Amino acid sequence: MKTPYQNIYNVLKINRFIVFTVVICGMLCNIFSLWTAFSTSEKASNSAFAVNTDGSIIPLKLVTQKENFMVEALAHLSLFHQYFYNIDASNYEKNLEKALWLGNSSVDNLYRQKKADGVYNRLLQYSLVQKVISIDSKIEEGEGNSTFKTKVVFEINRGAIVDIYELVSSGKLIPVDRQFPHNPHGLLITDYFENSLRKISE
Repeated sequence: MKTPYQNIYNVLKINRFIVFTVVICGMLCNIFSLWTAFSTSEKASNSAFAVNTDGSIIPLKLVTQKENFMVEALAHLSLFHQYFYNIDASNYEKNLEKALWLGNSSVDNLYRQKKADGVYNRLLQYSLVQKVISIDSKIEEGEGNSTFKTKVVFEINRGAIVDIYELVSSGKLIPVDRQFPHNPHGLLITDYFENSLRKISE
């Protein structure tokens, strides 16, 4: 007795099902492999290892610079404004020299303008004491550089008279190489500008 031939359409359906199954399984395997490689790469980029004195390996967690940026930027701005505005006859030269390390030519130009206007001569002549009371900075992160606006409240002590002022300044922050102790946060102030200055009280 002859073996009956199978229906050609049924054979093609079975073959097509097998091919689709193999392709889908292959795609799932590739996706899983890519996900595993990506996950391993992410973990490796956020961790490092150190060898202990006894030869054991100690895992270390690395914090990315982006996570640290806001803290570094606020500290940099606070340090700059303290150096630039917290001055008196005895420390202004030393403080201003430190402040100039934290900014570019825009800071240096402002310093030269204040010097030409006799700001520091009056500081010496009348033994003025300019003391920073508070510093409040707002930062907006951007690609390559970030903008900031800082509100500084400081007092000028003229002996019997104490005047309190509010200064609003703005500028940009760009990352640079750290240079301890001159620039410990690895940031540089650019486009620095004093937007407004008003007396709060006497």
